Amino acid sequence: MSILNSVIKLFVGDKQQKDLKILQPIVEDVNKFEAAIAELSHDGLRAKTQEFKDKIKAATKEFDDQIDALEEEAKKANTDRQEDIYEEIDSLKDESYKISEEALRQLMPEAFAVIKETAKRFVENEKIEVTATPFDRELSGERDNISLENDKAFWANSWDAAGKPVTWDMVHYDVQLIGGSVLHQGKIAEMMTGEGKTLVSTLPVYLNALTGNGVHVVTVNDYLAKRDKAWMGPIFEFHGLSTDCVDYYQPNSNERRKAYNADITYGTNNEFGFDYLRDNMASSKDDLVQRAPNYAIIDEVDSVLIDDARTPLIISGPVPQGDRHEFNDLKPLVADIVSLQKQHLVSVLAEAKKLITEGNTKDGGFSLLRVYRGLPKNKALIKFLSQEGIKQILQKTENFYMADNNKLMPEVDEDLWFVVEEKNNQIDLTDKGIAHLSEKTQNDNFFILPDIGVKIGEIDTAETTSEEKVSQKEELYNDFSIKSERIHTMNQLLKAYTVFEKDVEYVVMENKVMIVDEQTGRIMDGRRYSDGLHQAIEAKENVKIEDATQTFATVTLQNYFRMYRKLSGMTGTAVTEAGELWEIYKLDVVEIPTNKPIQRDDQEDLVYKTAREKYNAVIEDIEKLVEKKRPVLVGTTSVEISELLGRMLQMRKIPHNILNAKLHKREADVVEEAGKPGVVTIATNMAGRGTDIKLTEDVKVSGGLAIIGTERHDSRRVDRQLRGRAGRQGDVGSTQFYVALDDNLMRLFGSERIAKMMDRMGLKEGEVIQHSMITKSIERAQKKVEENNFGIRKRLLEYDDIMNAQREFVYKRRRNALDGKRLQVDIANMIYDTCESIINANKGLKDFQNFEFELIRFSSMASPFTEDEFVKLSEKELADKLYDIVAEHYKSKIERNAVLAFPVIKDVFENEGDKYERIVVPFTDGTKSLQVVTNLKEAYESEGKSLITDFEKNITLAIIDENWKDHLRKMDELKHSVQNASYEQKDPLLIYKFEAFELFKKTVDEINKEVLSFLFKGELPAQDRSQISEARSQKRERLNTSKADVQNTTEQAIQNSRQQPSEPIETVVRDQPKIGRNEKVTIKNVMSGEEKEVKYKQAIPLLEKGECVLVNK
Repeated sequence: MSILNSVIKLFVGDKQQKDLKILQPIVEDVNKFEAAIAELSHDGLRAKTQEFKDKIKAATKEFDDQIDALEEEAKKANTDRQEDIYEEIDSLKDESYKISEEALRQLMPEAFAVIKETAKRFVENEKIEVTATPFDRELSGERDNISLENDKAFWANSWDAAGKPVTWDMVHYDVQLIGGSVLHQGKIAEMMTGEGKTLVSTLPVYLNALTGNGVHVVTVNDYLAKRDKAWMGPIFEFHGLSTDCVDYYQPNSNERRKAYNADITYGTNNEFGFDYLRDNMASSKDDLVQRAPNYAIIDEVDSVLIDDARTPLIISGPVPQGDRHEFNDLKPLVADIVSLQKQHLVSVLAEAKKLITEGNTKDGGFSLLRVYRGLPKNKALIKFLSQEGIKQILQKTENFYMADNNKLMPEVDEDLWFVVEEKNNQIDLTDKGIAHLSEKTQNDNFFILPDIGVKIGEIDTAETTSEEKVSQKEELYNDFSIKSERIHTMNQLLKAYTVFEKDVEYVVMENKVMIVDEQTGRIMDGRRYSDGLHQAIEAKENVKIEDATQTFATVTLQNYFRMYRKLSGMTGTAVTEAGELWEIYKLDVVEIPTNKPIQRDDQEDLVYKTAREKYNAVIEDIEKLVEKKRPVLVGTTSVEISELLGRMLQMRKIPHNILNAKLHKREADVVEEAGKPGVVTIATNMAGRGTDIKLTEDVKVSGGLAIIGTERHDSRRVDRQLRGRAGRQGDVGSTQFYVALDDNLMRLFGSERIAKMMDRMGLKEGEVIQHSMITKSIERAQKKVEENNFGIRKRLLEYDDIMNAQREFVYKRRRNALDGKRLQVDIANMIYDTCESIINANKGLKDFQNFEFELIRFSSMASPFTEDEFVKLSEKELADKLYDIVAEHYKSKIERNAVLAFPVIKDVFENEGDKYERIVVPFTDGTKSLQVVTNLKEAYESEGKSLITDFEKNITLAIIDENWKDHLRKMDELKHSVQNASYEQKDPLLIYKFEAFELFKKTVDEINKEVLSFLFKGELPAQDRSQISEARSQKRERLNTSKADVQNTTEQAIQNSRQQPSEPIETVVRDQPKIGRNEKVTIKNVMSGEEKEVKYKQAIPLLEKGECVLVNK
């Protein structure tokens, strides 16, 4: 592969070198301005910012003037002209943005030089004296580093950064200028760990903040958001740019709105996304906090746009009967069936071992495959597969039975109760399993779905009344729904028992199941597996099963961040995912060279046959490193392995610290100790991304930080993050990964060539192989997983893209209603669409009566056409004529409402105007009523017109929200139900697309009709001021915010199929009587097959070692 890459580079060229060739002149351009800017006084340096702003404003002035003129025209224009005006305004805004981007490109070298000079002056001066501005005076009351003396302000170079005192000591070097220009261009800057990404971001942040349209700096957690804002903020504030952090404030608060209106806003990816959703649930313009998304820089961009891409942000609320489920009812059945299969497969494995030992690899391979498909994570099976030649027998047998689309696989599965497809995380009950459950429940049809098509046909052809047929169909659909949900619950419970392991994928803390992030090793508070899987794990662990909730608003981070006009990111590990970042986000990855050459020694992987040998070698390596007084960071992939290694070190009396999801509160203390001589730190992936381990001079002399990886992660990025803890900014250090053939990655995706090579070399227990070819083979296995995970995320995005198109349509209409400017255009479109809808529905059937009925129902007016005209005219002619008449009727209706309401408003204003600012006015359509909040003074001055506008806004919002929530519930149900299409060899996504389109079409039609019906029929119930009262501020409904970790049949969760040295913890229902210690039992030797009768107390040690199994006589 390396030869192929060399040939490609020879003809095509090296991308990194090409990128740097283009970017290098930027450094020269910045350096040209340095001398002139260095000559400026402190006030002169600050004046540059206003100079830049004036240049940008001058460049876009022509467009801004045109937009202002058009908005004035729109206030008086008719509806048709308004629609054209708003399209023109949108187009002008796009043009203005392009011009401002060109202006920024021209200013970039000089603006970068200004920030670099600012950093230099903060390094060189303890205090900088400048002429005080109103902004300085405002800040001096909040910041300790700014003091005032007459007309002078003094900026100190020391300040508090999120509780930690800092003295500014950084100046941008050349490679950081390159990184800054990459970020400004809307690309990803790949910078090695320790290269100062936070400082790099100050360059494009300052430059883009000059437009006044807002810059968002996105971090992965609130600590980093608050720290970076406090750390970098003074550099921007010195130039009069405001900074803030959304994570300081409560959602929907005035403070948070102010934070978004700052020139530069810091915050976490979650809060930016949740605020977008909250804004699109707001019932008043005053509740909105965000501005239009302009430019965002994402720190640790691969973590946010890759790892978090499969976790939708969800705002949810209680659902009626959300506590109804069958998890507790079905749990004993699952525990029983898992126990049965486990006991049965112990004897099948013993048989397989015996047959293979005798040389009968055909029958032995068959039994081995049966065990693998029944319990692939069984410890005894994994140990047996690590023996010479055994894995090849399994793979050869599996390939034979998988031929012709798994034609012969049912022969393997017929003796199993359920089958675990470990590679795609799927579990299915077999016929034997269903029969067993039917017997247990004494119901043959307990888990059998009825064939809807056949049953409907039978009902339709039966000689029964139409009422009976309707009743039978309802009963059939209800039966299908119950059984479909039951099968789904059963599958999720089986998955919880056989694939998901405690202290690996999740931990149980404070009587709650909490997911552990496989990328960072941290607990993901508030995140739940979706699709009922989390409830299944809660049932398994005997903790409280949380009630089901209903989605009110949802968006994936993929679709949220694609809304920004310009997006960029920085990280140390994006190049491995460059293809995905380009395909989904159109973000190019540019590798930035390091400031100092890397001196870290990255050694080739050490490969052992079994995990036991590997861990013994790790402990021996740690002992040697501790003797040399080198600090050691041991990276593990799970809580359980970190605790296992801790126990092994304890046995050898080696002091150590452990950092994992259970001990996360000690993180700061453990990391502070980690760089001291001879300190051993065992950590999950928590010690990867963002952890800065400082080394003492003694440590650097002794060889630096030693990194030991105990397993290769599925993702190369996580391994690279671990490596990056050593060798920062030219420090010495070393990294060594230890791998075993029964590691999860090697077991599922490792090359057969490695196993064959080790077998041919005749490696004995404890012997190791180390070669560059082996390391490359492991990386190829990681690439397979990465490609598979990309497929998962892309599939998820395809589902969310359908939702996103619907979301954008609904949210745009909500925004128009809240703002009010474009509401008349939307109402006109609703009228036309509804006219067209009722004509199309009835014209083909020539049903004039129903057409007139529907017209009266939504517009309260009779048909303007005769029946003959309805039949003769085309659908287009009818729709156009009907629209003109209905629109005119609506206009006169609204004007009449304003006239009728004005006397009441006048009476209230003249008599009680000093008491009220905002009032509540009730409207009714005869069946429903709506409380409309309006400004009393504005309603009086506009002679009731502003009241009617608020009435239009309120009713549009209320009906959109009601129908949208209902639509989201139906979409959730649809996504769940279409997965059953895979049983019929159909693509669930195609069915989802078709059904979702029809559902949304129906929802929009319902919204249009309901809104118009209320607008046409709504009026004040009585002309009396007593019905009008003061508007009181309403308490916002408290809703849940969460990130659902998607684990369903649309997504293969390979990353959650991690093998461990211990069995999954299971709740087993005893199906045999307890055996007394002195009772005689028959045991069978696993290898020889010899049977003998002994006392049970003598059999216990042999059974525990796995040498023998209990035989039921």
